[in-house]
Order: sequence, then structure tokens, then C-alpha cells
Amino acid sequence: MRLFVAIALPEELRQRLAALQHGLPGARWVAPENLHLTLCFIGEVDRRQAQDLDAALAAIRGPRFSLSLAGLGYFGTETKLRSIWVGIDPCETLKRLQAKVAQAPRHADIAQSSSKFRPHVTLGRFKAKTGERHADFISRHALFRAAPFAVEDFVLFSSFLSQGGAIYRAEARYPLVRDPAGVTEPGGSEV
Repeated sequence: MRLFVAIALPEELRQRLAALQHGLPGARWVAPENLHLTLCFIGEVDRRQAQDLDAALAAIRGPRFSLSLAGLGYFGTETKLRSIWVGIDPCETLKRLQAKVAQAPRHADIAQSSSKFRPHVTLGRFKAKTGERHADFISRHALFRAAPFAVEDFVLFSSFLSQGGAIYRAEARYPLVRDPAGVTEPGGSEV
């Protein structure tokens, strides 16, 4: 099984992001139903590791919060783009949740990379050089901003490769709780 943990996006937000996915030659756009915010890529695991990971993720406690998507960026270099993405407004609650999720694979004896968390939603990926067209694309959409959306859970997804691209399936959902004190989290708001 190939797994990752993510925040699923609401349908209306995925459709709004899908409206951005045109006008950039060479892009392999992410299907709207696959748009998400990755918290932790797990990779290939066996059945025992998947069960242990599920137990570790189920033990995570955290408050519900809201997120806002804003701005565009890319990974790669000016001449060799790897991906183009929509950014996430800073949110301390998201950072704390991601740190907890990143610890879960260790409880299941799954090795993890130590890469820094850079929250984003990938819109498209590239294999070939794009020239300077991506700079125009980013400039045209630089002011993109979406209304905040409620994050009430996080999801363990499996990923299957097919000829038509990746197919993601939600394997388990882990609910977040409403803050019992009604206190707003720094960098996020209670929902």
C-alpha cells in the first residue's frame, strides 16, 4: 500500500482551483477530486505497518480550525519546473497538527524523510521545460485568495497509479474536536 496523510478540500474549493488549471503548456494538472493538502507522505507499507499507523493517527488529538489558500508558487528552478502550487496562509494550528501527524509513522516503524513542511496544494506537475511561461501564469494568478474553509478532520489516503494518473482513496478519517474552552487558536480560528 502507498499511503499519505492529508487534509481533504471542500468540493467548491476544488472546483475553484480547477478553474486555474489551464494556460500552461506541459502541465499535468492534478484532477480536481485529487486536490488536497499533504500533511505527511508515508510511502509503501505492509499491512501490519498500515494498522500500526492507523492506531497512531487515531490517537492524535487537536482542535478544529480554519485555513485559507492564497497566492501561487512553484518548486524547481526557473528553467526546470517540478510543480506549481497554491499556498496556505500561515496557521500555527496547522503546524502543530502536521508535527503530530509526522510523528505517527515512527510508531509504525516506517522510516520518514526529514524534509521541512511547506504547506501547499499542488495544481500541476511538469516533466519538460516550460520556458518562462510559468512566470506569466504565476503573475496572472498571484492575487488568488479563497475564503477560509473549516478543517474538521484529516485523512489517511491510499494512492494507486493507473494509466490515467493517480487514484486516491480515503482509507480512514480522523476527527478533530471543537475547542471545549471556545478559545481561538493562534493563526487559526475556531469553527
